[in-house]
Amino acid sequence: MRKKIVAGNWKMNNDLVQSEALIAELLTKLPQTTAEVMIAPTFVNLATAVQKTKASKVEVIAQNMHFAENGAYTGEISAQMLASIGVKTTILGHSERREYFNETDEALTKKVDTALKHKMRVVFCIGEKLAERKANKHFDVVKEQIEKALFHLSAQAWQSVILAYEPVWAIGTGETATPEQAQEMHAFIRKIIADKYGNEVAQNVSILYGGSANPKNAKDIFAQKDVDGGLIGGASLKADDFVAVISAI
Repeated sequence: MRKKIVAGNWKMNNDLVQSEALIAELLTKLPQTTAEVMIAPTFVNLATAVQKTKASKVEVIAQNMHFAENGAYTGEISAQMLASIGVKTTILGHSERREYFNETDEALTKKVDTALKHKMRVVFCIGEKLAERKANKHFDVVKEQIEKALFHLSAQAWQSVILAYEPVWAIGTGETATPEQAQEMHAFIRKIIADKYGNEVAQNVSILYGGSANPKNAKDIFAQKDVDGGLIGGASLKADDFVAVISAI
């Protein structure tokens, strides 16, 4: 049975004091849920966040990591560094990393391999831009992203992979895919995994929706058969909003 997951991606927001305050408020208000709850603070606050959430069910995850074990990569963070402070999951391939930092499918393949080598889980992001959807290429784009970065993996490795479909045109814009659009893409993603690895693997992969999900639309989106939760951006920066999204699953 695949897991329900709600992950908050804080991006480049919240200094140490703000992070501690948000975590404290979230832990106070956290609802009873069978879903996994994750938060992804900035790198400099990860260690503190891990300590603050130790006695809770909230998992602290990273927003990114480098593919090398170590070396002359100024400003980068390795899997071992993350593991050493208790971080066991990382987001990879977020559209902002692809867009602003020129992350390629080839680089992401190496990052995925390194993360799995260190027994980390991966929240792997895929999704199309507005022009690609308007040109009716959205299925092709998403399929190619998955095939290039993940289809070299063994079936067993998929136990450590969570997918997050994030239509790029709906990130930070206030626009959201309709529940039907989300379901259509999630079902398509599950089918291409089934075609490659078989139905059992496909049915056990959690696929999150990641495009401006919020307290108003989360319930309808999460109600879709192939939507297993959300990768939440702006709504995760306010405890009440994030709690409302968690409660919607």
